[in-house]
Amino acid sequence: MTALAESVAGAGGVAPETPVRRGRRGSGAWRYAVLAVLGLYFLVPIAASVWFTIRERDGVSLETYAEIPGAEGFTEAFTRSLAIAGLTVVIALVLMVPTVVLVNLRLPRLRTTVELLTLMPLVLPPIALVVGVRSVLAWAPDYFFGTPLAEAFFALQEPALPWILVLVYVVLALPFVYRALDAGVRGADLRTLTEAARNLGASWPRVLVSVVLPVLRTSVLNASFLTLALVMGEYTIAVILGFETFPTWIVRISGSQSQLSVAVSVLSLVVTWVLLLMISALDRRRGTKETS
Repeated sequence: MTALAESVAGAGGVAPETPVRRGRRGSGAWRYAVLAVLGLYFLVPIAASVWFTIRERDGVSLETYAEIPGAEGFTEAFTRSLAIAGLTVVIALVLMVPTVVLVNLRLPRLRTTVELLTLMPLVLPPIALVVGVRSVLAWAPDYFFGTPLAEAFFALQEPALPWILVLVYVVLALPFVYRALDAGVRGADLRTLTEAARNLGASWPRVLVSVVLPVLRTSVLNASFLTLALVMGEYTIAVILGFETFPTWIVRISGSQSQLSVAVSVLSLVVTWVLLLMISALDRRRGTKETS
């Protein structure tokens, strides 16, 4: 009886073997089919656009792309959009990097509130936002005429560098900037690093510059890239407020110079892809260094 009990106990202590399921043959074929369809969906329009820009009566020519730098209004519109994008990136990062760090390290109870506030630009339609901004810009200078506030409103609408577009784009970029930075903060042990820096006598500005920004380098690059793509591709707000930026310039010349407008669009798309690949390569290189 004792031997039987011991044999039963011993048998119960051995875990049964888990059956191994063989993968179905061709189970990955549908994945490749989906990827092929998606690839065709994206590549066919781009290939058609490229063919439209290089097709000539005598054959194939890259003359359209050579005409882009000397096109009328291209330099002004492109540099203006780049300046607006750079200012938008700087202001958004200056606002959100300290906010994200403070919320994650000192005020975790406000995380939900900050997330809801940064989601507001996605809830509020951009067309409603720009109509409200245009209404304020229309009546405020007359209402505050003769005061410094009226001069400030006029300065915000300077055609050479419209600061009102910068402020509106900062609001629109908040959801993307916050989530990119928040993902980086959650993946790094910032609490230990900041406490060590503070114990060594570093001030909070020094901690942000020397500790937080290097750790969040990839997140900052992702946030900057998303903001840059948003500004360089935004059309509705700029055209309603009456400013010529890079996208509005492309639409303006599309009627008279269709090949040129498509060529500029293709070139901007290629530049965007190159920037995205550079950020991805930098992220992989950093991950490889940390692993090694």
